Amino acid sequence: MEKVIKVVPKEDFRLLITFNTGETKLFDARSYLEKGVFTKLKQPELFRQAYVAFDTVCWPGELDIAPETLYDASVPLSVCEDSPEYKSGKIG
Repeated sequence: MEKVIKVVPKEDFRLLITFNTGETKLFDARSYLEKGVFTKLKQPELFRQAYVAFDTVCWPGELDIAPETLYDASVPLSVCEDSPEYKSGKIG
């Protein structure tokens, strides 16, 4: 099972996540911001407080997303490197 070992919150409610597999992937959390408890993460200051605990990404207030969801729903950073956002420094 994939485990999160590092997370870096980015602009536009995205997370740059490094997994124990050695992969770094980009997770777009925007689709989660309209669902249940995750609506709290619409606050940029809260979203930026993402941290790693229990092998996944967590936020204050006992919010977390399962590591397998993060892994499966994210895009490999190598795919992102050609995007204008990567080149401008918004991600990566």
